[in-house]
Amino acid sequence: MADDERDAVRQDLAVTLRELAWTIHRKAPDRAGVGPIPTTEIALLKQIIDHPGATVGELAQGLGLRQPNVSAALRALLGRGLVERHQSPSDRRIASIFVTDAGVAEHQEISTAWATPVHAAMADLDAAEVDALAAAAGALDAVLRRLRAAD
Repeated sequence: MADDERDAVRQDLAVTLRELAWTIHRKAPDRAGVGPIPTTEIALLKQIIDHPGATVGELAQGLGLRQPNVSAALRALLGRGLVERHQSPSDRRIASIFVTDAGVAEHQEISTAWATPVHAAMADLDAAEVDALAAAAGALDAVLRRLRAAD
């Protein structure tokens, strides 16, 4: 395959992956008795899990959001007991944010709620399609690593 053809394939795949991500997000089911959780709160909870002890400023930077938006989402997570704030003993202006056991459980429920429809959609794939996805898994992981490293 020529370089220009390979670049066209990359572009097509990028669009398909973006559409897949958006569709997964849009179809994420409400969880019984909880309802939808705002996307900012879901993203913030994941960021706190991935970066325990980060400050609000660090979390905002990592998410590419404005600090007031992160602070508002953080208040909601704190109010539900999903995260906790630890003040720095040397500087009371600095607080580190950590996930609670309830936050970990909530994140797992969210992950399951989002993965279940994807798993169900893949159940109808034929063996060749499943094999193709399995063969692409390593490359997709590499794309994910590169995207995360760019943060």
